[in-house]
Amino acid sequence: MPGRVRRPGDAVAATTVWSAGPGKPGLLEPLGVHRDHQGHGYGRAIALAAAAALQDMGASSATVCAEGANTGAVATYRAAGFQARPEVRDLRRIG
Repeated sequence: MPGRVRRPGDAVAATTVWSAGPGKPGLLEPLGVHRDHQGHGYGRAIALAAAAALQDMGASSATVCAEGANTGAVATYRAAGFQARPEVRDLRRIG
């Protein structure tokens, strides 16, 4: 429903954290914000909460993966303090 007003308790964003154990890098992925609620800082807030959860689990760092062409995701992660690294091409094997 476009234009829907957020009420307390409504979920507007979600993410998952992946931990490899204490002292190892952690990953947050995927992260999404409902389209009706984008542009209000919820993505930044949940990325920061996910990084804090990884820190609580003893992760040495937090990593994200996003396509460079996904400007909204890149902006969200930068707003949360993540730094862009050189792009890496995905490889796949067919057959």
